[in-house]
Amino acid sequence: MSASPPDLPPQRSESSAQPGAWERQVLEKLVLEVVNEKRRARRWSIFFRFVLLGIVALIFFGGMIAEFGSSTATGPHTALIELNGEISIGSQASADNINAALQDAFSSPDTRGIILRINSPGGSPVQASQIFAEIERLRAKYNKPVYAVCEEVCASGAYYVAAAANDIYVNPASLVGSIGVLMDGFGFSGLMDKLGVTRRLLTAGANKGFMDPFTPMPENQKTYALGMLEQIHKQFIAAVEKGRGARLKVNDETFSGLVWTGESAVKQGLADGYGDVDQIARDKIKAPNIVDYTVQENVAERLAKRFGASLGMGAVRELSNLGWSLR
Repeated sequence: MSASPPDLPPQRSESSAQPGAWERQVLEKLVLEVVNEKRRARRWSIFFRFVLLGIVALIFFGGMIAEFGSSTATGPHTALIELNGEISIGSQASADNINAALQDAFSSPDTRGIILRINSPGGSPVQASQIFAEIERLRAKYNKPVYAVCEEVCASGAYYVAAAANDIYVNPASLVGSIGVLMDGFGFSGLMDKLGVTRRLLTAGANKGFMDPFTPMPENQKTYALGMLEQIHKQFIAAVEKGRGARLKVNDETFSGLVWTGESAVKQGLADGYGDVDQIARDKIKAPNIVDYTVQENVAERLAKRFGASLGMGAVRELSNLGWSLR
C-alpha cells in the first residue's frame, strides 16, 4: 500500500505574494482616471476655443459681407427699409437702426426713393419721434421721396413714423392708427392688505415713489400722470397733422386711440391708397430694382443667442482662461 503524498500548502499568486500589490493597483487606476479626466477637459477646452474662434470669424466675415453688399448696390434703385416689431431701444426697430438705414439709403446717389415697410404695433414715443424727425431732415436734405407701406399693423408709434412719409399706402385689411398714448401697470395694494403684507417704502422727495404698484396711487399723482400723457398725445397729434396736412379728415374719433382698417384709414385721410412694395417701387418711384438697406442682425449674434446656458458658461470660462474678461 503506497503512501499518499503529503498535503501541499496553497499556492499564492504572484501579485498577492507581493506586499502592497492591491494598493498599487488602486493607485494606478486613480492615476489613470485623473489622466483621462485631464484629457477630456483638454478636449473640451480645445472645442470651446474653436467655437469662440468660429464666432469671431462669423462676426468678422458677417461684417465684411454686409459692407460688401451695401457697397455693391449700384444702378438706379428703390431703397427698402423694414420696420418690424416693437419700436424700442435695443430692438431691430430702434431709432438707431432705422435712422442708420435711412441715412445710408438717402445718401446713395443711386437711390431714387425710399420705401419704409412697416409691420409694427408701435412702441416708445421717444424712439418714434426720433425716427420721424430724421425722416424730415433727410427728405429736406436730399429731396428724395419716402413712402410708407403698411402691411399687417401700423399702429401707435409705428403710425407716428409713417406720418413723416410723403405718402402712406396700406392693404384694405391692414390695421392702422391708434393715435393715442398709454401708461399701464398693476396695483397690488388691495391684495397686500388681504395677505397682511405691509409695504416699506422710504423716499426722500414726496413723489419719489410715483407709480409704485404696492401702494395706492394718490389723486395728485394720477392727475400728474394724465398730464404727462396728454402732453405726449399732443406731440403725437401735432406730428400727424404736420405729416398728413390737408389730407387728414379730422373727426371726434381721429385722435381717440382707435384702430381702423386700411379701407377706413384711406377714407379718413390717414392713408393715401392701396399698394405693396413692388407696386410702389415700380409705379411711384419708377425704380423696380429694390435694394434692402435694413440694418441686419449679425449672423454670429443670432447664433450666440441660441447657445445654451451651459455652453455660454463654458465659453466664459474659456475666455477667462485666455486672459479676457467680460464685465
